[in-house]
Amino acid sequence: MKIAILGGAGLMGAGVARDLLSDRAIIDIACLRICDNSPARMHKLQSELADPRVELFELDVTRADALARALDGVDLCINSVPTLAGFQMAIFEAALAARVPYVDLGGLGTYTVKQLAEHERFQQAGVTAVIGVGADPGMSNVICRAVADELDQIERINLYWAATLIGEENPVLCPPYSVSTVLAEYAHPSTQFLGGKHVQCEPLAGHEFLDLPEPWGRCDFMYSPHSEQLTVPLAEGIKEKGIQEFTWKLHLPSREHEAWVGLVKAGFNDFEDPLSVGGVTIKPVDFLSALIQRNMERNAHRIPAQDSHEIHLAIGHGLKGGKPAVVRCEVIVKPDPMYQGYVDACTSMNASIAAQLILSQPRRPGVFAPESYFDIPSYFVELEKRHFAVRTSVEV
Repeated sequence: MKIAILGGAGLMGAGVARDLLSDRAIIDIACLRICDNSPARMHKLQSELADPRVELFELDVTRADALARALDGVDLCINSVPTLAGFQMAIFEAALAARVPYVDLGGLGTYTVKQLAEHERFQQAGVTAVIGVGADPGMSNVICRAVADELDQIERINLYWAATLIGEENPVLCPPYSVSTVLAEYAHPSTQFLGGKHVQCEPLAGHEFLDLPEPWGRCDFMYSPHSEQLTVPLAEGIKEKGIQEFTWKLHLPSREHEAWVGLVKAGFNDFEDPLSVGGVTIKPVDFLSALIQRNMERNAHRIPAQDSHEIHLAIGHGLKGGKPAVVRCEVIVKPDPMYQGYVDACTSMNASIAAQLILSQPRRPGVFAPESYFDIPSYFVELEKRHFAVRTSVEV
């Protein structure tokens, strides 16, 4: 098998590469093509991976001919270029043109509806595309399907993600994932599924407190713009069960939460209107991303060791066997030596899991969200192989 990772030397792409080349792989990978616009990053990653199967391809994603060459002869395209960079549909279309199966890390729902609208084109071309296959979206969609499958009728499913950091306070702001993604989660309105229909909600709305086990404790959640709420309540086998509510809510550690709120207040929520300073034009989010990265590099010696703990939780309410039931499915990710070298092991490893399940099993052509494509037991086996704790409970 030959796999191409576009944006492969970035924070998420590098993690996907690490997992694909590990001894956890369930497919035979003959070549992993790392496609990126930074030769320096690519060579650094190649040195770290020290695997002869790695092939480097310098990619200008704005050029259709370069995209075509990047996908030439591969068995799967993994798009890990940040969604808000604006190239999602171009890469998506390039995969269709090359007749190459496609996955991306999705997020925020910015392009989800547009991609799903191309289902028939992909189906007719015999090409498989599964969109949003990271942790959230991705694994989160899968646990929602696990919840839905336990209920005969569904009143609501509520999805939550919480992270906490254990250790000395960090004097340096270190984003949990892409800066543009975090800002969008705090600055953009979100679409939630309420009262049986999609409605738009204001940024930072939907506050809800949940008491979670230690080390999270009592957490304040808020609505966030994601793709799960655009697909899960409309999925076959879920919509027919009468679902009336589906929400996605986020909780980041309190100090980091305050920092992101402050950055939005300062104006870094403007993704489109460039700022002119001293004759140089730059988008605020691009400036902030570069500044944060430089600050992290310059102050690496000040960044303390912190253990990140995260919980992904789906709670479903409805009927089972004619009786009211509550179903919970959770995935807990705690520090583990296996995750060394990963910026976000959960996102990277889940993208790798999705890619491998697609290539190892009979494929269905078309465009799918994860809850409509993957076999739940097979997926959970791969999660547990990576030391993610999965638990499902049913209370009737």
